[in-house]
Amino acid sequence: MAKLSIKGLIESALSFGRTLDSDYPPLQQFFVVMEHCLKHGLKVRKSFLSYNKTIWGPLELVEKLYPEAEEIGASVRDLPGLKTPLGRARAWLRLALMQKKMADYLRCLIIQRDLLSEFYEYHALMMEEEGAVIVGLLVGLNVIDANLCVKGEDLDSQVGVIDFSMYLKNEEDIGNKERNVQIAAILDQKNYVEELNRQLNTVSSLHSRVDSLEKSNTKLIEELAIAKNNIIKLQEENHQLRSENKLILMKTQQHLEVTKVDVEAELQTYKHSRQGLDDMYNEARRQLRDESQLRQDVENELAVQVSMKHEIELAMKLLEKDIHEKQDTLIGLRQQLEEVKAINIEMYQKLQGSEDGLKEKNEIIARLEEKTNKITAAMRQLEQRLQQAEKAQMEAEDEDKKYLQECQSKSDSLQKQISQKEKQLLQLETDLKIEKEWRQTLQEDLQKEKDALSHLRNETQQIITLKKEFLNLQDENQQLKKIYHEQEQALQELGNKLSESKLKIEDIKEANKALQGLVWLKDKEATHCKLCEKEFSLSKRKHHCRNCGEIFCNACSDNELPLPSSPKPVRVCDSCHALLIQSCSSNLP
Repeated sequence: MAKLSIKGLIESALSFGRTLDSDYPPLQQFFVVMEHCLKHGLKVRKSFLSYNKTIWGPLELVEKLYPEAEEIGASVRDLPGLKTPLGRARAWLRLALMQKKMADYLRCLIIQRDLLSEFYEYHALMMEEEGAVIVGLLVGLNVIDANLCVKGEDLDSQVGVIDFSMYLKNEEDIGNKERNVQIAAILDQKNYVEELNRQLNTVSSLHSRVDSLEKSNTKLIEELAIAKNNIIKLQEENHQLRSENKLILMKTQQHLEVTKVDVEAELQTYKHSRQGLDDMYNEARRQLRDESQLRQDVENELAVQVSMKHEIELAMKLLEKDIHEKQDTLIGLRQQLEEVKAINIEMYQKLQGSEDGLKEKNEIIARLEEKTNKITAAMRQLEQRLQQAEKAQMEAEDEDKKYLQECQSKSDSLQKQISQKEKQLLQLETDLKIEKEWRQTLQEDLQKEKDALSHLRNETQQIITLKKEFLNLQDENQQLKKIYHEQEQALQELGNKLSESKLKIEDIKEANKALQGLVWLKDKEATHCKLCEKEFSLSKRKHHCRNCGEIFCNACSDNELPLPSSPKPVRVCDSCHALLIQSCSSNLP
């Protein structure tokens, strides 16, 4: 019986010519036969209340032996309507057939006979060679395409009875094959109408998705407005920092000029008194030159940074314009599906990353402000020291005049003054060392700012890549729009014709009774209209002529006439319509 059921199922499925449903009788009988084969020779397990004899136990072993079968086992356990082990086993068989792996799963069981001996007797079909033969026959079922709905069926309470009448051939069965072919054509039309109804249901789900996309787009617009406000604040802070930097540079230049004049005056006075001081002053001049060159380098780097900031601001303005244009296009993107949602989420994450970058920049600016404050305080201290040095110089000049007048009498006092001046020089040297340390700290800060600028350049490159991805998405959206408009047109025509289809099915049934002797073409054989020779599509559907049985388009078969076989008016092609009208006119007196 297993061999007959498998062969009959393959032959009937190939003649049927499409996917099999759960209502297909040979498929139902196949599952009943397989259930009996698996039940043959099962050991009875005694429990406290009753006897258990189910095939779910050996089928659960497949998960351990064949890892790919874990998905089937998990899906069967998750089904809500199944309460008994037998129902789970029936659902497992149906899912294995849909996956086209029933033969592979059962082959793993048959090989492991040690494990099967726990569930089956020694004389069971699964323990003998006949089980291997049945598994070999099951490989042929991979040709069949089955679409079975397991959730809606009541698999727990089904009665597994083999219908032997299906495997007994009669002469009447041979005569009814032509009728079955005609009924198959009608069923094709019925399935086509059902598929159209499913498409209409998918359209409603698409509308709900479009609404959710609109909400996410409004959120993105609000976040963009917040980002713009943050950019404006940063620009204002940059202007303030520029003005402060200019003031600091002016002050430093003035102090440098003052210090240069003072140093030159001191050098002229001490040349006459002591030659050793000349060497010290020469070294001080060299140090001042080096410091002036360093400051010039710092000013040049600041100018470069300012130009880079201008370029960044221009790039941000261009990005804002692009964002405005993209917002206009986002309003029209109602046809985006789940892929567009994922892209929006990625854009949102990147915006969050840019906000984090802005926060880091704000922290860097605050640190720079603190450092500028420290520099101003240090400059104030230097000014105070310079004032003290000027006072000391004035005193030194007075003492020099007295020294010229009374050289001989006040030599001891001059030595004391020289010692005091040496102390002042030591203080000046310490001040110069402090200024060097401050300059080193400034150089480190400038290097940090360069690193921050390189980071900003990388971010701009990422934004450019995002632009390219967004342009690609726009192209894809335009293609989706075209496809959507074509589908809308097809759905409008189909919706108008669905209301007429129910009435026409009754007419088709009546016409089929009269057309049993005619040759009724199949839908698969016809690809072009016979009269206009145009190709069929979703918008250009196929229609049978009830007189000649051939297939035409809607424009070439838009006529209805009562035929001798059916008193009601039936669809007729243009050529048959003209012939019938001529014959009627010739019959009239």
